[in-house]
Amino acid sequence: MAFTLFQSTLLSKPSLFSYRRSFAFCIQLSSFSTSSAFPSDKFQPNKKWRQPVASVLELGGVKIAKDEIVRDDPTNNVPDSIFSKLGMQLHRRDQHPLGIMKNAIYDYFDTNYPNKFDKFDDLCPIVSTIANFDDVLVPTDHVSRSYNDTYYVDSETVLRCHTSAHQAELLRGGHTHFLVTGDVYRRDSIDSTHYPVFHQMEGVRVFTPADWEASGTDATSYAAEDLKKCLEGLARHLFGGVEMRWIDTYFPFTNPSFELEIYFQDDWLEVLGCGVMEQEILKRSGRVDNVAWAFGLGLERLAMVLFDIPDIRLFWSNDERFTSQFSKGQLGIKFKPFSKYPPCYKDMSFWISDSFTENNLCEVVRGIAGDLVEEVKLIDNFTNKKGMTSHCYRITYRSTERSLTDEEINDLQWRVREQVETKLLVVLR
Repeated sequence: MAFTLFQSTLLSKPSLFSYRRSFAFCIQLSSFSTSSAFPSDKFQPNKKWRQPVASVLELGGVKIAKDEIVRDDPTNNVPDSIFSKLGMQLHRRDQHPLGIMKNAIYDYFDTNYPNKFDKFDDLCPIVSTIANFDDVLVPTDHVSRSYNDTYYVDSETVLRCHTSAHQAELLRGGHTHFLVTGDVYRRDSIDSTHYPVFHQMEGVRVFTPADWEASGTDATSYAAEDLKKCLEGLARHLFGGVEMRWIDTYFPFTNPSFELEIYFQDDWLEVLGCGVMEQEILKRSGRVDNVAWAFGLGLERLAMVLFDIPDIRLFWSNDERFTSQFSKGQLGIKFKPFSKYPPCYKDMSFWISDSFTENNLCEVVRGIAGDLVEEVKLIDNFTNKKGMTSHCYRITYRSTERSLTDEEINDLQWRVREQVETKLLVVLR
């Protein structure tokens, strides 16, 4: 399910798709609806200041041109920097920490549920808004649907926010036990644990009346007990003999809903969200007599803990000093920092407009500085007697691979200031 979508939003803070020829392989055109409303909080892209990237990528054996994903169109907010991540599929690299995490979870399910769970890790990340939101009962007014939080290709097509976007299609296709792993995309803040592209795994198991009727318990209780047993075993497989606790919570797509926490390295760590699937989801998939459980977890979150990786940007590094430290099948090898390059801090103050959002600011900074920016943090704000509000942000520049020169940092900051003022309609102070 879309558990991590709701964990991140609750705990932190017009026509049919016009590119059918290229995307028909990964989007069910029959699921489109002309009734979808596109959020009004638009942030207009402008290609002239974006970093150059490859003009064509290949997904599922089909070539997709950049101008089919990145377009100067009011219903599109996908920047070049995000297009460049499509097709990278870090989770499919066996010697990468994320691939190692995925395979470790696969090993658990293969051992405890042999030949039971179907595995999908190459599903196209370009999906319809119906698959991404409606099929998993995301409320129509939920913040995750906004233009500020989600990357829209057009008004009815997005880069998936979670692997749950494939759940309904798989259920309708007859799959009853499956794991879906993939890259997901969300507009987000900039710091050591947040990145606009990350990786999730979702698991689903469907039961029939024959499964629970002999148990003497009702269907929901049976599924919940089986779910907890399965995930407690997974936690022990990954973290060893740790103390665990279950926290009751709320998700719109499961009832009851839970979070699993483990006591690890002298602190309670949230591992995943899960629950018994809402019957409406099963009903829509033609499974009126079934009950099911589902869980969702973030691979980066777990890998950062198990491998001691301090900065989420490192997962995208091609530096051999990083990549050479990990080997296929070796879970939990501790990352050895190869250097800590000095940071450079630049502050920027401006009067905000009514349409200003921090996510839009972070998109501008990322679009110019890419992975050279480590953090964007609000350090001061006030409102004057005229009702004007000022924000001061501290931008931390630091490469994970080399020292940055004063000249290039000053150039980056100058371009950031210029684009923040023109794109976000703020007044610099």
